Amino acid sequence: MVTAGTTPASPDVDEALAEFQGQLNLMFARARTLWRESAARVDPELQATGYKLLTFVAHSGGTNAHQLAESFEMDKSVVSRQVRMLEDLGLLESRPDERDGRLRVLTATPKACAALAEVRADHAQRMRAAMIELNPGEIEIASKVFRVLAEA
Repeated sequence: MVTAGTTPASPDVDEALAEFQGQLNLMFARARTLWRESAARVDPELQATGYKLLTFVAHSGGTNAHQLAESFEMDKSVVSRQVRMLEDLGLLESRPDERDGRLRVLTATPKACAALAEVRADHAQRMRAAMIELNPGEIEIASKVFRVLAEA
């Protein structure tokens, strides 16, 4: 059935999309593995969820638990436990928000920033090595594909 704004299904398109979806599933599985490995490199006790939150905090320069819960669509209690663990591991600092004393501003510690920079450098090297065969135009097309998917 064709609905408004869509084109009729084509066996070639369906086959290409099935292949793309399969490769995307493999990439997501690899990303989960990479998050676990990266978390362990930062600290052996760090969980992948904590690693993702920590990278967000470090990238943002500072945030609060409410923003983390919203950005990652996580329950506040999960974020709270992860923040506590990150603080216990010496990877996150918390201070009162100057504008609203009820909130706590979370920032990555120098220890966390150094460990994340090392992991990020390794990721960049892996990415460059994996994509060495692509020209800049092909990389731009891949970026466009991911942008379209992110906005879907």
